Amino acid sequence: MIIIMKQGASPANVETVVDRVEELGYKVHLSRGEATTIVGIIGADEHLLQRATFEVMDGVERVMRVMQPYKLASRDFSQADTEIEVNGVTIGGNRIVVMAGPCSVEGREMILELAHAVKEAGATILRGGAFKPRSSPYSFQGLGEEGLRYLAEAREQTGLAIITEVMSTDDLALVGEYTDIFQVGARNTQNYSLLKALGQANKPVFLKRGISGTIEELLMSAEYVLSGGNMQVMLCERGIRTYETATRNTFDINAIPVLKQLTHLPVVADPAHGTGKWDLVGAVSKAAVAAGADALMLEVHGDPGRAWSDGAQSITPDRFANLMRELRPIAGAVGRSI
Repeated sequence: MIIIMKQGASPANVETVVDRVEELGYKVHLSRGEATTIVGIIGADEHLLQRATFEVMDGVERVMRVMQPYKLASRDFSQADTEIEVNGVTIGGNRIVVMAGPCSVEGREMILELAHAVKEAGATILRGGAFKPRSSPYSFQGLGEEGLRYLAEAREQTGLAIITEVMSTDDLALVGEYTDIFQVGARNTQNYSLLKALGQANKPVFLKRGISGTIEELLMSAEYVLSGGNMQVMLCERGIRTYETATRNTFDINAIPVLKQLTHLPVVADPAHGTGKWDLVGAVSKAAVAAGADALMLEVHGDPGRAWSDGAQSITPDRFANLMRELRPIAGAVGRSI
């Protein structure tokens, strides 16, 4: 449920409404636009909460039920785009954020070298997996806490925020000691126990679309995190499984403008997993920027042929730097910067 305040409602009017919501035992999310303030009620049972409780209050224009099943993620809940601040970087603002780094952290020198390279080229967030969910139990599973320590050292040296995957509730506390952003991989998008736990976290959550997930299913997964009180959620299109075999997945470019219409949450594109081929990453990155993506996640490796995971979709630091230069005029053409 949302409470729409009248244009010009005083701060005291808004505060009174907020106090009443909290008295009833619910949480509040405020969305302040240029003309209107919207008070979102988190955790409310709309069948039990009486509209009249608020409609008679000074400064209230109307009370609305959010019709979509993903209530807190909906544009109805917040017309203003959500902006997430991470170590001085704004995700969801005018500047398109680039997250770059290897699929897996393979060693200390490797991640430090790549961190400096991607920062010099313009990336502002360092990606790297310490815990890796793999289709085969015999594949490299990640360095675990050792990899997290290397990522933290790379952050200390470069100032880059870090994003890394959390695979289960058992790992949440450990990963949370090191990371700036929790990444939820495609295989865990419907791991509801993990999503509920992340709803109690005080760090941003990067949520990938499931391998065969619909857009509504992605938004409902986000709803699990949002309903726990953590409003710092970003959504990632990373390609879905279809009948097509020419690429690793089918990157759904449609999902970017659709999500921008349906939700206020930042939208990220992952062309590496979307294609599975390094020589397609550039073209799909450019298309994603033109389509309205708020951020890109790119896999960069110094020697992709020797990568321990996902080498086929990784680009070299030189190619990454070239791509960053090519993306800037495209971002400018759609009124953004990169």
